[in-house]
Amino acid sequence: MTIEELYKELTYVDATREKRLKYANMVLDDLSLMPDLMTILFMTDDKISCRAAWIFEYVCDEYIYAIIPYLDEFTLKIKQVNLDSAVRPVAKVCEYLAKAFYSKDNNTIKKTLSNLHKERIVEACFDWIIQDEKIAVKAYTMNTLFLFGKDYKWVYPELAQILEQDFQNQSPGYKARAKHILKKIKAKQ
Repeated sequence: MTIEELYKELTYVDATREKRLKYANMVLDDLSLMPDLMTILFMTDDKISCRAAWIFEYVCDEYIYAIIPYLDEFTLKIKQVNLDSAVRPVAKVCEYLAKAFYSKDNNTIKKTLSNLHKERIVEACFDWIIQDEKIAVKAYTMNTLFLFGKDYKWVYPELAQILEQDFQNQSPGYKARAKHILKKIKAKQ
């Protein structure tokens, strides 16, 4: 399948779980589609990039190792993603990577996610948490930053300060997640 054909296929993706799974399974069945999926994902001003992001999230949720050959590109370009519907799944993939990296199981993510990759993810997450992003993005970001804060001790004080400053002006969902993360940060200190 060419990139043009994949792009055309992605025009049929909608918000339903059924469609997202169908196309994610198509990519999982043929991982040679990953580079083209990522190319479309990073066409950041094209609305189809959001659909590519949805599929990318589902692929990574099902098989996080599919991202390994593309960690350099992914972490280099994540800050370019700007459409709301694409930022959420990209933030979720960052959380998947953090969870895999800090899981108790020995896995390939622990061996391949470099310090540079982690630093790029942390930088993108801090950008998202201070920008006017939706609650889902901020929730995934809080968790990702908390996890990476285990290796980067400067993250906890910065994250706590941002969460405490923004607390009063945020939604109940944000407040609940922020309280949870702040409690975890205090337990680590």
